[in-house]
Amino acid sequence: MLRIHVSGWDLSRVRMASGPDALWETILSFHRLRDRRASAVFGKWRTETRPRLSGEVRLLSAVVPQHGYFPDFLTPSQESAEPLGLDAGMEAVRATPPERLSAEIALLGDPGARRAARLDPLREGGAEPVGRLVAALRDYHRAAVEPYWPHVRSAVEADRAIRGRALLDGGTDELLASLPPVIRWRAPVLEADYPVDRDLHLDGRGLLLQPSYFCRGTPVVLRDPLLPPVLVYPVAHRAAPAFAEPGPSLGRLLGQTRSTVLRVIGDGCTTSELARRAGVSLASASQHACVLREAGLVHTLRHGSSVQHTLTPLGGSLLRGGAPVAVS
Repeated sequence: MLRIHVSGWDLSRVRMASGPDALWETILSFHRLRDRRASAVFGKWRTETRPRLSGEVRLLSAVVPQHGYFPDFLTPSQESAEPLGLDAGMEAVRATPPERLSAEIALLGDPGARRAARLDPLREGGAEPVGRLVAALRDYHRAAVEPYWPHVRSAVEADRAIRGRALLDGGTDELLASLPPVIRWRAPVLEADYPVDRDLHLDGRGLLLQPSYFCRGTPVVLRDPLLPPVLVYPVAHRAAPAFAEPGPSLGRLLGQTRSTVLRVIGDGCTTSELARRAGVSLASASQHACVLREAGLVHTLRHGSSVQHTLTPLGGSLLRGGAPVAVS
């Protein structure tokens, strides 16, 4: 069980990350790569990704065990809700002080002879071994995460839409109460399923909420309690395989009304809002959203008694007349 102790001052400093974090997604995806579970969501991604990996993945395996702790320096912390981005994150990893590298790698425990051969140069903090690690992270990100970044961003944006509505409807209390079921807000403590028993005191620093596509099951926090607090939690996934190409349902996307519905969904809305803005009945709005979802143009998440619709990368591209979605 993880218990995050939240004071009244902390409540005023709870922030939602403005998008997916490249290094959190990179490290957590590396866990998913070696995890045989959740094949309905990640199976196709694993199949596509593995042939693209280089031999440097062995270095990542040494630094990121399949289960449990991995060093905090791999996911640089920050105060801002704006993710660092891949390049800035890589430079932050490269700039990790040698003493911190040594201390955090030591927390991995006895690595055994084969892993020790890869970890010992990093413990010493030299520029060359750290540079190799950064290169391995970048190569892995390019193979495993970058091709799917629009999908990752779409899922995170859909989650942000749900959290944003909760915040508008009921403030920070409602925002914290709206988090996935593995996280429970029992003021003044935010509890979460966790592999070990731990208490984290925010002490007035607030909390950054970071939704993550590749986080699975339980949320993740940094081990060092002195670092800026961040709670990385899993977004909801559809039952259909992730990254699937749109099927023949796309051919059903005909007519002015459905084009209007797609445009109205824009940055996100509920079915009731969709009906009102598009000037159609609630049943018609639901049916149009269903067709758009089947065509891979809309992402739908249920929250309580309502559902929230947001555009997928394909839907956004179609709305812009085919302009590609930028990867950051």
